[in-house]
Amino acid sequence: MAATDSRPVMHTGAAQNRRPVDYVWAAARISIGWIFLWAFLDKTFGWGFATPVERAWINGGSPTTGFLKGTGENALGGFFGSLAGQAWVDWLFMAGLLGVGLALILGIGTRIAAGAGTAMLLLMWAAELPLANNPFIDDHIIYSIVLIGLALTGAGCTLGLGNLPIVQRTPWLK
Repeated sequence: MAATDSRPVMHTGAAQNRRPVDYVWAAARISIGWIFLWAFLDKTFGWGFATPVERAWINGGSPTTGFLKGTGENALGGFFGSLAGQAWVDWLFMAGLLGVGLALILGIGTRIAAGAGTAMLLLMWAAELPLANNPFIDDHIIYSIVLIGLALTGAGCTLGLGNLPIVQRTPWLK
């Protein structure tokens, strides 16, 4: 009788079989991560896409003022407008953009990033109520649904660092 090894098998990215859908989820994860990271970079340095250089965070601009001040006419505009330009809101928002973006791109902490990203997106959605083009759904809701899917499918393991032993042993890093 041959002895069998009863130790659990640790799958690495190269050794584990991947399905095409795993790569679709990985592409969605990296793409949405880039959306968050790009927003952080453009707001920080004012590369002229959504943020002109004179309103860049490093030049004393507020990354939340433009969007939140523009919500004044909306249903919750008074609340969100009162948050515009406050230092703690700017820092929390920018930390969220950077953290969610890097975590999704790297595939580490995907569950936490998906939760934080969903919270940020739902707050941005609420700030825009009532919506201009659809009574309920906009891109914030669609991205939130995709983020929830990323968290549920373990999307950090494909084309990401989610297979590292430390990530596999530490639930909050998944």
